[in-house]
Amino acid sequence: MIFQFIHEILNLKALGIEWGTYILVGSIFLLLLTGLPLAFTTGLVALIFTFGWFGPMALPLVTARIYGFVVEYSLVAVPMFVFMASLLDRSGIARDLFNTMRLFAGRIPGGVAVQTLFVAFFLAAMSGIIGGEIVLLGILALPQMLRLGYNKNIAIGVCCAGGALGTMVPPSIVLIIYGLMASVSIADLFLAAITPATILMFAYVAYVLIRCGLNPELGPGLPEEEANLPWSEKFKALRSVILPVLVAATVLGSIYGGVASVTEAAAMGVFGVLIAILIRREFTFELVNKAVVQTLNTCGMIVWIGIGAATLVGVYNLMGGTRFVSSAILGMGTSPELIILAMMGIMLILGLFLDWIGIAMLCLPIFVPIVVQLGYSPIWFGILFAVNMQVSFLSPPFGPAAFYLKGVAPPDISLKDIYTSLVPFICIQIIVLVAMLTFPSLSMWILN
Repeated sequence: MIFQFIHEILNLKALGIEWGTYILVGSIFLLLLTGLPLAFTTGLVALIFTFGWFGPMALPLVTARIYGFVVEYSLVAVPMFVFMASLLDRSGIARDLFNTMRLFAGRIPGGVAVQTLFVAFFLAAMSGIIGGEIVLLGILALPQMLRLGYNKNIAIGVCCAGGALGTMVPPSIVLIIYGLMASVSIADLFLAAITPATILMFAYVAYVLIRCGLNPELGPGLPEEEANLPWSEKFKALRSVILPVLVAATVLGSIYGGVASVTEAAAMGVFGVLIAILIRREFTFELVNKAVVQTLNTCGMIVWIGIGAATLVGVYNLMGGTRFVSSAILGMGTSPELIILAMMGIMLILGLFLDWIGIAMLCLPIFVPIVVQLGYSPIWFGILFAVNMQVSFLSPPFGPAAFYLKGVAPPDISLKDIYTSLVPFICIQIIVLVAMLTFPSLSMWILN
């Protein structure tokens, strides 16, 4: 009865697809301003448009979209990688890895910050989860750099930007979701992302070394007693790196070697981390319980946002929305390059207010078909999307990296300090994004 009432009162179909699009987009932003979570916002708008456009018998449209999303096999990889990252968060593996790498920083100005970036890259290769990495670096690296007298802005920026590398470095959850949304090979996305992720990391390294080289007081080297440890002691400390290397090699090697799918490799990674924790004698039921709870919370957020967005996009497609947007964009008469730039600009703006999963679910079903129609590779566009999401993780006012770090940073570090510190790193990310746009071969050469 209520569905019939909604259809008769609204009768959205009579407005046409153009006005329907304006009302749909406006409704989403209006509800988001009320503080309603994105998952409920998209779900509510989807239901209203389902019954307001198609009538009371359209409920199967909603249930079919939800079912199609939740039974996607590749989605199983997400909780596995999240669980692996949660276990790493609570074990001493990451701590020992950082302490070992720090011993090799020597007395080079900015050396500890550089080592932090390498550790962040390696941690990303083990799990692909961003929030956990930033928290880990905030606990392990930030106090160490501040103790050594590092400039606060450099120390904060390195922890946030390094932790955000998880959006790019395989096995990135961002790339997995993109692969599902764009129906492209996740293994190919992983391969294509290696070079851009490495370029981005070395761009951060170059920035730190240049600034600290010009002014060594910004990043003092290790104290003499730590820097001058015998090489025998340093190599002894390298034993703590063996287990993390084996885990990363198991996950990525099995994917690239064709031994396992991404989903199977994720399960192998969880098994490898559990074995490593057992070998290190750190296994407790409390550790596993907390890791499971964190995994459920994180995956619950992803699944609910995915259900809401998948339903909304599905209904909009049936309304003819995708054809309308595609014809409107392609009919503008502008060059394909400007269309891609406009897409990047839209996602950069959305990144100021939404998290990456919401942007992916709302934009990719509309953008990716247009990209393919323009003759571009969806793999290349996936790399652009991942770099774009790097920017969104750091960008104020809602950049999640700042809030992750604030939760573990010393009390005297404010959100203003964090956002100020992130500006140079955001600029570096945008420069790399422009490079990926201008020179597609930077990411695609490995697939040729």
